[in-house]
Amino acid sequence: MATESVGTILTRGLWDENPVMKLLLGLCPALAVTSTALDGLGMGACTTFVLVMSNIVIATLRGFIPSRMRLPCFIVVIASFVTIVDLVMQGFFFSLSKSLGMFIPLIVVNCLILGRAEAFASKNVIWKSAIDGLGMGVGFTLALVGMAIVREVLGNGTVFGVTLFGEAFQPLIVMILPPGAFLTMGYMIAFKMWVDRRRAAS
Repeated sequence: MATESVGTILTRGLWDENPVMKLLLGLCPALAVTSTALDGLGMGACTTFVLVMSNIVIATLRGFIPSRMRLPCFIVVIASFVTIVDLVMQGFFFSLSKSLGMFIPLIVVNCLILGRAEAFASKNVIWKSAIDGLGMGVGFTLALVGMAIVREVLGNGTVFGVTLFGEAFQPLIVMILPPGAFLTMGYMIAFKMWVDRRRAAS
């Protein structure tokens, strides 16, 4: 791990270890808040901020946190940044905050953030931990926005609220309902597996 380049750490979460499509982490918000592209982007941005900042703090304090107390300490650090995000969203992006609802506070228990704190930030230096958090956060955001665009286009005929089709368009309502989230995620994971197998065979 010490020999990994900045580029390798940064891009790992975009495809090879994408949190949603490969590691299957953070599936609760991925399934729940991707009915519109704006919601997916908002949740991804909030999660990325918390992931980067908590990684930095945990990497900074890793030499001072007792091994037996590491998980409670990690959760306190993560919860502090989630509180900041929640207050900022309510103060400056109230409509988006209202749309995301309880899923902003639930970032505290997002397995992706706690998992990166335990697997990476607690074992690496500050700058590597920050880059890892950014890469994983961007990969998470891209997965959410990708899911959300598919669901919004097919379920509403819009993308980021902009109408794409005329009045004759018949939306697939199921796509903005919970079954649509599972279907979209399943096809995205299957597509990634197909591409990975093609790459491995070539």
